[in-house]
Amino acid sequence: MFAQIPRPLQFAESMLERFAALSVLRTPSALSSALVEACAQLSDCTLSQLYLLDVTQTRLSLCAQWYQGQLQMPESVSVSSDYSDMHLLQYCLCQNRPLLMNNLDADLHSTAFLPDGDQPWGSLLCLPLTDEQQHVRGLLVTASRTPGELGQMDEALLMLGNFAVAQMQLLGRPRQLAEPAAVATQISAPSREHFGLIGESAGMKQVYSLISKVLHNPVTVLITGETGTGKELVARAIHDFGLRRSKAFIALNCAAMPENLLESELFGYRKGAFSGADRDHKGLFDAADGGTLFLDEIGDMPLLLQAKLLRVLQEGELRPLGSNETHKVDVRVVTATHHQLLEQVQAGLFREDLFYRLTHFPIHLPPLRERGEDILLLAREFVEAACSFLQREQCRWSDAALEQLASHEFPGNVRELKGLIARALLLCDGNLLLPEHFNLPGSPNNEGQLSLRERMERVERNLLVDCLRKNQGNQTSAATELGLPRRTLLYRMQRLNICPAELKASRGKNNA
Repeated sequence: MFAQIPRPLQFAESMLERFAALSVLRTPSALSSALVEACAQLSDCTLSQLYLLDVTQTRLSLCAQWYQGQLQMPESVSVSSDYSDMHLLQYCLCQNRPLLMNNLDADLHSTAFLPDGDQPWGSLLCLPLTDEQQHVRGLLVTASRTPGELGQMDEALLMLGNFAVAQMQLLGRPRQLAEPAAVATQISAPSREHFGLIGESAGMKQVYSLISKVLHNPVTVLITGETGTGKELVARAIHDFGLRRSKAFIALNCAAMPENLLESELFGYRKGAFSGADRDHKGLFDAADGGTLFLDEIGDMPLLLQAKLLRVLQEGELRPLGSNETHKVDVRVVTATHHQLLEQVQAGLFREDLFYRLTHFPIHLPPLRERGEDILLLAREFVEAACSFLQREQCRWSDAALEQLASHEFPGNVRELKGLIARALLLCDGNLLLPEHFNLPGSPNNEGQLSLRERMERVERNLLVDCLRKNQGNQTSAATELGLPRRTLLYRMQRLNICPAELKASRGKNNA
């Protein structure tokens, strides 16, 4: 480490002085301030920053900054945990590896987290700080206005930063921000782009919130919900936006394999373990080491295998078939089921100890019929994707077709909706999707089955939707044209399940 540093003896003495100074500090605030000052002076850099993850591991916040020779507390800076922008801080935190840029180009990389100045920033060093368990607790950033070799300082600064993090933990406040002045702004409310999922309903926003809580926490997650609600998509989101995203994601349907084959696939086997085992075989737990293993339909796993799975979850170790030795694996397990596991426990079909081990952090996906406005958002998204896949011109929607989808119960949930869209596009000879392409209850063939109230609501809904689209979604203008108070219009929109996002999406389609 010292071989690359000019005047290594003098530098080593300075390092010892810094360690001694940090060891006697008794508050996280003092530790944070002393750390950024020491890093800036040791590296001869203009700027040094310390970012820490909060206790929920969902927000990275700036808690100390040394800039131009003095300690500063700028406006609160908060980095979202979903990594949607993937700027430099997020990349370093996500990959859990140092980031060195000796020639920083602001045109190629976002440097919004660095202070503004007359000169651009020329070099950057970002180091992930870890605790004794190698869990990331924050980031240490040093930057200079001139390009230069910061790589020779990385080991020394990393040692100093990890020592400061360890001292903060000894003070009884691990991973917390230093003082109320350093409290960062709350993460913005999830949007439909969060984690690659689509939906604006209250149920989906709750799902987004729960996902953000477990991105950086190695807890076992159980995803529940009816068939076709997108449980595997949520599991992939937890992996793709978390710290394990650079490692493997492996999915297995426990109901798709017989018991003996499922055991060998999960845990592997050694040569000679059974007839036909002519070589060693690595199981899925070993293949997913460092990454994520998604076990779908966990409620259908045989009882004998449940005991073996419990051992892996509790101890982090497994024993392949035909072997007398166990070995450690570092795998995040995400499970899913459409069954009511508690009922299966009571019926003796599922182990009670495994049930309580899996349900540490459940995430329930709402059925599509409870997601209201999400139906049309998903339908439009599926049509765009299917038209691109089929290499055909984008199809337009008729109001009657949209109305029919919005009123359908969707017992097959999102999977059913996606299948209906694919079938409708194949049946559509022109460029306009009509109700007869879907053949759902409420189509013209079933018009006689509607009651008078249902027919009146259809007429009213079509009138309101047409007026709102005519006024570009402006509710005040539409209410004036209809001769209604705006409050009455909002009430009728809610009662008839008219979503503003639907009107905006339609307007975008028409403009396109």
